[in-house]
Amino acid sequence: MPTSLKEVMDFKLPVGTNLTISTLISSILTLVICLFVIRIIQKVSARFLAKTKLDPRIQRYLGNGLKLLLYAITVIIVVDSLGISNSSLVAILSVGSLGITLAAEDILGNVAGGLVILSSHPFSIGDFVEANGTTGTVEEISLNHTKIVTPEGQLVMLPNKELANSKLTNFTVMGRRRIKQTVTASYDAPTEAVKSACMTAIHRTPDLMDDPAPAVYLTDYGSSSIEYTIYCWADPEHYWLSSLALCEQLRLAFQEAQVEMTYDHLNIHLVEDRTTGAQ
Repeated sequence: MPTSLKEVMDFKLPVGTNLTISTLISSILTLVICLFVIRIIQKVSARFLAKTKLDPRIQRYLGNGLKLLLYAITVIIVVDSLGISNSSLVAILSVGSLGITLAAEDILGNVAGGLVILSSHPFSIGDFVEANGTTGTVEEISLNHTKIVTPEGQLVMLPNKELANSKLTNFTVMGRRRIKQTVTASYDAPTEAVKSACMTAIHRTPDLMDDPAPAVYLTDYGSSSIEYTIYCWADPEHYWLSSLALCEQLRLAFQEAQVEMTYDHLNIHLVEDRTTGAQ
């Protein structure tokens, strides 16, 4: 049994061949110091990230990643202070991280895509977008998936890896959307009368913008009708209702102006045979 303080400090514990009480105390102090340093680094990094323009979710993810890294370094330092070779531990961690990376390749790809989306801000929650053949309103943006609610009320979860690499259209970010509506009229209807009826329908449609100004153009000569195209603008919130209301107002305005809204048909003209008098 040890009798002096030095012998007590140098006393080898049964749990390890080279582990002494002094080594154990030194390792505990090392652990305490490391934990204290981690708290300081976390506070400094949090203040630094708060001054950046990064999305709050990215700041949180970076903070958690830094915390995990610091704890891993602390484990290696403490194990080394105990006199245990950390080469095996580093090798195990390396092999384990490689295995996790290979097994979770798609997940990590989605996480990387999520970070790209959160940092570049191609859309925000509430925006109406189209991506990968899906059109709808963005409900949630996470690291793995982006949730989109379609106009039919379906919830679609798009992987961020595919979403970050695909063509994306944001219908909300510009603050306005153009309504394009085509109508047909008879060749007998004067062009100005048709345009006037279209403008009447536009002025009766609620929530349309005055700037940019609406316009009506003759755009095509069909086999049995003339095509006119209406261009007007609405804010994204009222786009659909204004589009539907414009369709109704066009029909009413054409009826009031006595302009025929034609459809595909075939006119047959009977020519009299002057020699026989028959048709």
